[in-house]
Amino acid sequence: MNINVVRPRDLGDSERARWRELQKADPSLDNPFLSVEFAVAMDRLRDYVRVAVIQDGGRIVGFFPYERHNFGIGKPLGGFLTTCHGLIAEQGLHVDAKALLRACKLTVFDFDHMVAGQPTFAPYEADVRPAPVMDFTAGFDAWVEQVKANSPKNLKTVRYKERKLGREHGGLRFEWASADPEVLRTLLAWKSDQYRRTGRVDRFAQPWIVELIDLMHAERSPDFSGILTMLYAGDVPVAGHFGLRTATTLVGWFPAYDTEYARYSPGIVHHLQMAEAAAGDGLHMVDMGKGGKEYKDWLKSGVLYVAEGRISRPSAAATVHWMGRVPFNKVRTIVMDRPSLYKAADRVLKGFGRVRTSMQQQQESPNSVVKEPTGAR
Repeated sequence: MNINVVRPRDLGDSERARWRELQKADPSLDNPFLSVEFAVAMDRLRDYVRVAVIQDGGRIVGFFPYERHNFGIGKPLGGFLTTCHGLIAEQGLHVDAKALLRACKLTVFDFDHMVAGQPTFAPYEADVRPAPVMDFTAGFDAWVEQVKANSPKNLKTVRYKERKLGREHGGLRFEWASADPEVLRTLLAWKSDQYRRTGRVDRFAQPWIVELIDLMHAERSPDFSGILTMLYAGDVPVAGHFGLRTATTLVGWFPAYDTEYARYSPGIVHHLQMAEAAAGDGLHMVDMGKGGKEYKDWLKSGVLYVAEGRISRPSAAATVHWMGRVPFNKVRTIVMDRPSLYKAADRVLKGFGRVRTSMQQQQESPNSVVKEPTGAR
């Protein structure tokens, strides 16, 4: 095999066509984060994006997109922003993983959302976890019946709130694939507020991420698109989502809602309407990604599997990286596996978010007075 590393932007038309061909040939690769369009967009914004082009006998058999950071530290393309990564290759292709790292000039490669079972990475999988999906292959009505079987009470409650929201605020309207940039700005503002309110880092405080979302929103092709959805009560937007799609799969990415309407559970109402619109547009699946949100267990009608693991070549950089990363990964896995711990961690983060928001409001108030702590010097 021959492995050649290039920037995604340098791939020719025939190479991009081959990437799409390989992706379509393997159902496990049907995820927009594995699409060549996403790799090219990331490359426009980040200098550390690369792709290894794998050839066998002069024929391209695979592509491996990744990020190369200082000291040869490798990360999946998109890192914390994405919910799927892997080798886009002929089914069953096995590449020596350490030889791949050597060709990519990497000393270590951590992964946490790898397509499970890929022959190249399977020996290095430390944990395999389910990612819930809404599966519409048997039809939308069959999916609704599964949701009802998962929890009849939840479905009844949400449908009641849906009717109540429409009745009290001028009727409901759902928009699929909105092209309006102002609608996108509204959604991102809600999401930023959610990040701060719940003690998370606001991803949209980084301008390049906002630019990436704008690039993705502008993508329109049969194989890859950004999909912006919005639920309106009357003429007022109340909940929305921005995600990416292939021809048949939509990936959940940035859902958010206006907290003024929280009593109506607008986020879940939106997801039910989004599912119907997605199925109506020919999608087979909505991938909600692994995670500890209870609504995912209720809405799911199937699962995919993603893996966590690590590959390294002997080096001082790999050792230092292991010392800093492995303990955190173990703690995260323990928390995600135990609902009681997940809820406790979520409460702590939300408490931190409330304190931080209160402090920001005091600092921004023209009449606020900052008191010196007792005993301070």
